[in-house]
Amino acid sequence: MAEVELVVDAAATLGEGPIWDARIGRVLWLDIVGKALHRLDPATDVDESVSLPYEAGAIACRASGGYVVACPSGFVSLDSDGREATGGLSVAVEDDLPSTRMNDGKCDPAGRFWAGTMSVAEEPGAGTLYRLDADHRLHTMISAVSISNGLAWSPDGLTMYYIDSPTQCVVSFDFDLATGSLGASRPVVSIPSGEGTPDGMTIDAEGYLWVALWDGGAVRRYAPDGTLDRVVSLPVPRVTSCVFAGDQLRDLYITTAARGLNGLAGAGALYRLRDTPVPGMAPVAYAG
Repeated sequence: MAEVELVVDAAATLGEGPIWDARIGRVLWLDIVGKALHRLDPATDVDESVSLPYEAGAIACRASGGYVVACPSGFVSLDSDGREATGGLSVAVEDDLPSTRMNDGKCDPAGRFWAGTMSVAEEPGAGTLYRLDADHRLHTMISAVSISNGLAWSPDGLTMYYIDSPTQCVVSFDFDLATGSLGASRPVVSIPSGEGTPDGMTIDAEGYLWVALWDGGAVRRYAPDGTLDRVVSLPVPRVTSCVFAGDQLRDLYITTAARGLNGLAGAGALYRLRDTPVPGMAPVAYAG
């Protein structure tokens, strides 16, 4: 497999939440702390950024047009230019708790948007994982979460994978695609202490998980049974998330963070791994 390449040296304080918008052929990604939404054209590697009025933890395409964002006040919609849509979607989440913010999120195969909260001070157990349905109803799915992070669904839609970062684990749940409910859970991947903390993740067409490791300087590919398959090393330690993009979904884009690294070269950049042997899963838009 090819080596990773630096695509955008943005020095993002907390680069996160990359998605592939096949409608316009762009990779969208966030700088949470920097309050910015980036849009990369893979054909030219030109990256444009739009300032946001809040710290957005996750973004997804919206089937009706534009995007939906998980921000400190809850879920809001953006127009196609990445600006807040007048009179658009607005669903409050923990707006009475200024000590928490929204973090990572993703749409399930039926188009429901899942995103979780965390304490700004990283207080253990202060967060919750929520599910936003197409009719804008909000459901509490997992409580007492510390740092709600990566989400993925198996190719058959029958398993959901989830990361609460301080647990050092990826956990799987039996998933009811029709209702969006969770069944039995079990640990799938355990990251030994000192090898990094699991952060964001994505899944490929073979059902293998690609897990970004904060302070681990890598993305690791795991089989559905938790067996480590390969390690993609990066030149910076704080690797946050990844997404498959491009017409064939064979280019892996990887976000990183510069926070706490004292100007380390390449920290907070967007990286790319070209021509992965297995393609990713087609992105799912929020159905609301």
